[in-house]
Amino acid sequence: MATRQSVEDCMNRCEDAILYANEQLDEALRQGFYQDAEFSEAQAGLEQAVMELEKLKDSSNAQQREQLDRTRLKVQQLQNQMILQNQERPPYGTMM
Repeated sequence: MATRQSVEDCMNRCEDAILYANEQLDEALRQGFYQDAEFSEAQAGLEQAVMELEKLKDSSNAQQREQLDRTRLKVQQLQNQMILQNQERPPYGTMM
């Protein structure tokens, strides 16, 4: 069974990944382009968060699973937004 502390730690890491990804997405939207390395790093952080949430979910109780699922949905929604941004805008320094 997942401990309360392990769930809390996971949620904190996920929130950090969400904040960083939101910063990168906001920057890309504001400037009309994205910094390839930072944008990709933010996407990788979100993917890591999803994997960690799924792994922890296997050993959690019903209440913890619900909390983890809500966070996973937030992360995946942000992933989708970043994918769409990535497809719509060329990386910094490239011409259309």
